[in-house]
Amino acid sequence: MKLLTSPFTPVSICVVGSGYVGLVAAVCFAEIGHHVVCVDNDEAKVESLRAGKTPIFEKHLSELLARHLGRGLAFTTDLRTAAAESEAIFIAVGTPQSDTGAADLSYVEAVVSEIASSICGYKLIVEKSTVPVYTNEWIRRVLQRYGVSSSSFDVASNPEFLREGTAIVDFLHPDRIVIGTSSERAMDVLQRIYHPLISGSYYALPAALRGSCNRNSPPPLVATSAQSAEIIKHASNAFLALKISFINAVANLAEAVDADIEDIAAGIGLDSRIGPRFLRAGLGYGGSCFPKDLSAFHLVAQEQGVDFQLLQEARKINSAQRDRFYNKILSALWTLRGKRIAALGLAFKGDTDDIRESPAIDIVRRLLDGGASVCAYDPAAIDRSRSVLPESPQMSYARSTYEAAEDADAVIILTDWKEFAALNLARLKACLRFPIVIDGRNLYSVQTMCDAGFDYISIGRPIAASANLGHAEQIAV
Repeated sequence: MKLLTSPFTPVSICVVGSGYVGLVAAVCFAEIGHHVVCVDNDEAKVESLRAGKTPIFEKHLSELLARHLGRGLAFTTDLRTAAAESEAIFIAVGTPQSDTGAADLSYVEAVVSEIASSICGYKLIVEKSTVPVYTNEWIRRVLQRYGVSSSSFDVASNPEFLREGTAIVDFLHPDRIVIGTSSERAMDVLQRIYHPLISGSYYALPAALRGSCNRNSPPPLVATSAQSAEIIKHASNAFLALKISFINAVANLAEAVDADIEDIAAGIGLDSRIGPRFLRAGLGYGGSCFPKDLSAFHLVAQEQGVDFQLLQEARKINSAQRDRFYNKILSALWTLRGKRIAALGLAFKGDTDDIRESPAIDIVRRLLDGGASVCAYDPAAIDRSRSVLPESPQMSYARSTYEAAEDADAVIILTDWKEFAALNLARLKACLRFPIVIDGRNLYSVQTMCDAGFDYISIGRPIAASANLGHAEQIAV
């Protein structure tokens, strides 16, 4: 691969889709100096973005939107014009899971069909959405079916590796930039796009967001075939899901033999071949990526005749983890009917308002079905949660942890927000009817909660039991 050595020149970029990936990519491409137009067919959403309002909770997103809106970044519903006026078109539309478990690529196909009518001169079309292997080839076929000459376009894969809550910094300070294409022309355009990052020049700017990369240590560029790039994305998410499921399975063993999963994870994570990240026992993974990507990757393997049962086992462990936590609540409270429970956290993880496939939402639903009343608090996800957990005599929302805990029979910690790990424990205890905390994220040490006078039940660790808990420690699972 020939690395680009010429000076940076801005590229006109069209990003199709203003969802999580598309919006983050659009503002970050503008941040590194390109001319970007972001397209969405939702007129109300586009108008809101034009007014500087962000539809998702994400650190630095509002800041960068305000910095570049009208100065290199625009929003429109007119895909054909935006595509015609751009050199590179990034497809970042949704690929939801279908009934079969496969990724639904109908949105991708619809976008490609519309792009076909706007190609006048060379265009680079880039997969940014998470898609199964050979999607690159299908995009090429669709364009050719619409009569687009193969000399007028290239298709490349450029997967994203963003974590919700840190997506902006992840984009600007990536572990790697993966580009999948066999075309030198496509590689040239993508190197020009990422030039400020791979050359390190962005990090020398006074207003650059700080992170792990710098001018002397820019992110590496990984050049592969399109098929390899598509698999890299799916395999990365699958491996992280496997790692989470593995540590939860170990946590269940730790509970059975009175060991401590926090000590075990620390000992495992110090091995440089393994590392400590994603070795946190808890309720399992959720969100919009891991569940559907694991399912889609497993299906792709099956279609190619590859027996990848390991992925199916990870999904089983993840599902069972929620069952175990629900049973912990039952063991601590005996019955749910008539009990008032304070639920801390609704988002699938901290630092986001995303409730898609959230273990927290699932647990709250089970509690309501079991006859409990729930008062929930989340720093960012309450508005979204009301759409799936409407207020009722059983379901209510609080403005703080302590309001949620007022006269509750127990507190359950469901999301790893930092503020939930720094509570005033004396104040929390004074709010509760009984000092019972059931922690699905292991945010506190057992000793700390014991010293504070709580009956504390967590994942893969001994129970801090007092007289209030009775014999629950003997039956908790």
